[in-house]
Amino acid sequence: MIAIIDLGSQYVHLIARRVSEIGVPVVVYPPDVSLCDREIRGIILSGGPGDVNRVKIEGNFLRSGIPVLGICLGMQYIVKYFGGTVDAGKREYGSTEIRIVNHSRILKGIEKKFKVWMSHQYEVKSLPERFRVVASSEDTEVAAFEGGDIFGLQFHPEVFHTEYGKEILRNFVVDICGEEEKAFSASSFVKSKTGEIREKVRNSKVIAGVSGGVDSSVMALLLKKAVGEKFLPVFVDTGLLRRGEEDEVKKNLSAYLSIKFINAGENFLSVLKGVSDPEEKRKRIGRKFIEVFKRVDEDVEFLAQGTLYPDRIESLPQIGQSRTIKTHHNVGGLPEDMPFKLVEPLKELFKDEVRMVGRELGLSESVLSRHPFPGPGLAVRIIGEVTREKLGILREADHIFVNGLVDMGLYDDIWQAFCVLLPVKSVGVMGDERTYEYVLVMRAVTSTDGMTASTYRFGWDDLTRLGDRIVREVRGVNRVVYDITSKPPATIEWE
Repeated sequence: MIAIIDLGSQYVHLIARRVSEIGVPVVVYPPDVSLCDREIRGIILSGGPGDVNRVKIEGNFLRSGIPVLGICLGMQYIVKYFGGTVDAGKREYGSTEIRIVNHSRILKGIEKKFKVWMSHQYEVKSLPERFRVVASSEDTEVAAFEGGDIFGLQFHPEVFHTEYGKEILRNFVVDICGEEEKAFSASSFVKSKTGEIREKVRNSKVIAGVSGGVDSSVMALLLKKAVGEKFLPVFVDTGLLRRGEEDEVKKNLSAYLSIKFINAGENFLSVLKGVSDPEEKRKRIGRKFIEVFKRVDEDVEFLAQGTLYPDRIESLPQIGQSRTIKTHHNVGGLPEDMPFKLVEPLKELFKDEVRMVGRELGLSESVLSRHPFPGPGLAVRIIGEVTREKLGILREADHIFVNGLVDMGLYDDIWQAFCVLLPVKSVGVMGDERTYEYVLVMRAVTSTDGMTASTYRFGWDDLTRLGDRIVREVRGVNRVVYDITSKPPATIEWE
């Protein structure tokens, strides 16, 4: 197998996912676990947010002869271990072009210049004698190095936005470590997961909130296939949904599921009154969902959720030292005294894998192609306190933006698009009169799994047309801006 040592990276499980895609067994370990007694063909040191001078790893595997790949902080640790120097340098975040300056097995078969994803504020200042530079960027001389069977990358090959990232990891896992390449099968996943669900649930009832999005829809079809009539799908109108959401769910899912519809908008809005902190919003919404589910059927024992791997990575530290970024209400926002046992059949998957499973289950492309929508709904797209007035403004603006993308034929080119309402007003002029109204943000990104994302590059005329429509048609907005920030350093959602 391949061992990954987690130094606190948000991408550590993305590294594991990429290696698993090659078909090779992989295990993530914390840095204080000894690897001496394990059958390991290769070791990957993840990146992380820490200072390399404070990193402590158990064991002496760097001198064991096992191939090692260090990524970002992991690369810096290797350099420091062998006597090189690492110090603060020019910060690099997002897409960066690097060039290969020396032949290396880790970069075999790759163009001399290619785009990579950087996320660092420290850099290698000098390499130990046994290593040599194999790639550089404009701001970072040591973007990659090798020394025998030890390799270092300052960039992140595991993220979608690094060109040839899969090839780089394949070079390490297959060519250097000698592992055999295989592949993920949606049909095998469905077969094994339905069996697991039946074994866990047995004769108990299972309830789940179905929003009409990709994750909850795939989860629901998987539960229906596994336990049949013992599965109770529920659509909860929280008052925080987009325009026409209930009608969309009825149109898209009525052929697959018998859904119970519940209107609980007043309840959700009441618990959000006066709340501005995004973490508190998510937790209150999570608790309110549980209260609603409890009232549906008192005999329900299990709650099923469409939790994905990125939700868990951002919400809670995993095996190693990953930092909490935000609490997703269906992960860290659940109450401690929750009356249900959890069923999360998709929790090891990323978004693109979920879509593969959905196709295997026969779910329509109209559902599978929908952009992600957060469980807390528009509450986390209104910065600050959520009010009925702000919800109305944001709902109309979002409808214009998203449906405008559909009309322009751009919707399927974008991974996620939405609007954010800021707690900021600006002076404007409409009909020769002064206005003082809200600032609205349009955001659109490209991605594969949500772990990283790049700003979608609109044509200027298209972007202007969408912004102009919102200002003309939505009362309460007199200024529209476009968010050009990638992930990292930003997250996709604002809260």
